[in-house]
Amino acid sequence: MIKNKKLFVASLALIVISMALNFPFPHENRLGNAGVMILNIPINSADGIHYTGIFILLLLLLGMVLLHRSLEKYHLRSFFAVSIIVSLLPPSLAEAYQKTLANGINAVSYIKDESQCKFVMIGEDTLLGTCELPFENYSNDEVSFTIGFYDTYLFEEDVKMLSLMNSGKPRNVKLLPNEAKVVRIEKEIDVSKIKNHVENGEAAYVSIIIKSGDKNRKL
Repeated sequence: MIKNKKLFVASLALIVISMALNFPFPHENRLGNAGVMILNIPINSADGIHYTGIFILLLLLLGMVLLHRSLEKYHLRSFFAVSIIVSLLPPSLAEAYQKTLANGINAVSYIKDESQCKFVMIGEDTLLGTCELPFENYSNDEVSFTIGFYDTYLFEEDVKMLSLMNSGKPRNVKLLPNEAKVVRIEKEIDVSKIKNHVENGEAAYVSIIIKSGDKNRKL
């Protein structure tokens, strides 16, 4: 089945390198926010073309080409197999690491698809923001961290929303060993000096940064 072992080894090396460069840990999107993604690789962002993402994608494509040339048959099957592996394996490995070897904030899982924030004006210049953020501590030790918020909009004219929750002191969170809980954060925000801000709205998949000492994770 393998007609050229050197090309086969080279193809596997390029595919593994591309996966390692885009490994989703400790940050959810290691290369930053993206507007367009191919096989979980960001190629376009708010700042324009994502050159690092394109480079990683080219490495992956080159690996696929070499794999195709190294095999006698099963070319289409190998293409789909690599696509599935590249898309699914890195997140699975990151989760496995968290559940077994990680400690501190690296052992904290943030269930982003269950998070939400709501905003409503309660006065002429006062915005009330309420967020519910689910976490789980996979380690056998207590973990403490602070929470910050960031917006993932792609256009300058987009209104500020999640970043408004950074008003005042950051919320400190403490998770007991193997504890899972929903953290509720409520803030009254003075928006009198903020020109472009949300007045009433909701947000899901809330983007946050957790920090503990010198470590931080963008989730």
